[in-house]
Amino acid sequence: MPNDPRSAEIPPLTPCIGICRLDERGYCVGCQRTGDEIGRWRVMSDAERRYVMQVILPTRELP
Repeated sequence: MPNDPRSAEIPPLTPCIGICRLDERGYCVGCQRTGDEIGRWRVMSDAERRYVMQVILPTRELP
């Protein structure tokens, strides 16, 4: 519904950039998520996704 305030809320997008391969540390070379994070992404709440994208992923350095 256009007047529904929930329609303005956009769930977090995925950090996936289409380069899907885990490195030796177990992080995806494209998005830096672990295999577990990737597997659970669809069932995570919006809050969990935001936390991963805003807090966890920025701390992971590229090799």
